[in-house]
Amino acid sequence: MKTKFTYLLLLLLGSIACAQEARENDVPLTSNTDYTYEVIVPELTNPWGMDVLPDGSMLITEKSGDIIHFKDGVKNMISGVPEVVDRGQGGLLDIRLHPDYSSNGWLYITYSSPEGKEDGAMTALMRAKLENGALTDKKILYKGSPNTRKGHHFGSRIRFDKDGYLFFSIGDRGERDENPQDITRDGGKIYRLNDDGNVPQDNPFVGALNAKESIYSLGHRNPQGMAVHPETGQIWVHEHGPRGGDEINVPKAGKNYGWPVISYGINYSGTTFTEITEKEGMEQPLYYWVPSIAPSGMAFAHNTGDDHLDGNLLIGSLKFEYLEHVILKDDKVVAREKLLEDVGRVRNVITHNGTVYVGVEGKGILKLVKK
Repeated sequence: MKTKFTYLLLLLLGSIACAQEARENDVPLTSNTDYTYEVIVPELTNPWGMDVLPDGSMLITEKSGDIIHFKDGVKNMISGVPEVVDRGQGGLLDIRLHPDYSSNGWLYITYSSPEGKEDGAMTALMRAKLENGALTDKKILYKGSPNTRKGHHFGSRIRFDKDGYLFFSIGDRGERDENPQDITRDGGKIYRLNDDGNVPQDNPFVGALNAKESIYSLGHRNPQGMAVHPETGQIWVHEHGPRGGDEINVPKAGKNYGWPVISYGINYSGTTFTEITEKEGMEQPLYYWVPSIAPSGMAFAHNTGDDHLDGNLLIGSLKFEYLEHVILKDDKVVAREKLLEDVGRVRNVITHNGTVYVGVEGKGILKLVKK
C-alpha cells in the first residue's frame, strides 16, 4: 500500500511539474542571430549594478563588495564602500546616478547591510558622493528590518521616475507568508522616496497604522529588474517567481501584486502553494513566464537607432543565459526573441545614450552590436 501511495504521489507531482514546462497561449519565442557583442569591461565575476558617468566612464558593483570605476581601460577600485554581507543573493547590489548628477554629484547604492540589532542582513539604500576615488558624504536613506541570516531575495534595483522620485525594491527575504502582504513589515515591496530619503506625503500608506510609509506597492517576490518607460516615465519592474511565474509589473500606488496569495508558479519541489492565479483586489501581471527564465536586469531600448529594438524591453535571463528582447505593442507583450544565446548568466542590462550595455557573470560588461 505504501509503495502504491508513493507511486501515485510521485505521479501527481510529476504531472504538476509537467504543467509548468510550458505556458499555454504564450506569445511566440524565436531566436535572433542578427546581434553580437563587444567586451567593454573584461573579467568581472558578478557585475550586479552599473551606470555611466557624464565623462563616459562607468561605475560597476561587484556583488562581493567592490565598486569599480572603469575609465580609460583601467579598473580603479573605489574606497569607502560600506560593509556588505556577501551571502547567497546578498552583497553589493545596484548603483544609480541621480538624474542631476552633473550638478549635485549624488549616487545611490543598495546592498545587504548587517547594521541592526538582529544577526544577519537586510537590504539598505545609501546615498553618497564620489570624490578622489572614494565614497564620501555617505548616508543610509533606508534600511529594511529585521535582519535575517537567510541568503535570498534582497531585491534590489534603483531607478528615478519622470518626476524625480526614487524607487527601489526589496525582495521578500524568504519570508513569503509574513512580509509581502503586510505593510507594517519590510520585504516584498516597491518603495518610493524623495531623493534625500524623506517620504513623499502622497505615498499610499502615509498615516496608516504602523505602516512602513515608504512603501509604494506590495505583494512582490524578488524584483531584480526595474526600468523607466521612455515615453510615460513610469516605473516598470520584473520579479522572480518560484518555479515558473516570473512577472513583469507596472507598479501603481497602493496596489497589491499578489505574492504569494496568487501566482502562476509552483514550489521548486513541484508541489503547489496556492490554488489560485487571480483574486479581487490583486493585480494581474502585465506578462508572466512559464517556465521561469530567472530574470535579472531590465531596460527599455531607446534612441538606439535600431527600429527593431527601440521601444521594447531587454531583460537578462540567468537560467537560460541569453538576453531576452520583449517586443511590445501598446504596452502589451506580443513577441519575444533570444539575443546573444549562450552568452552566460545575464545579470544586468542598461541603456545609455542609445548604447545597450549587458553585464554577464564571469565575463564582464558587453556592448550589444548589430551585425
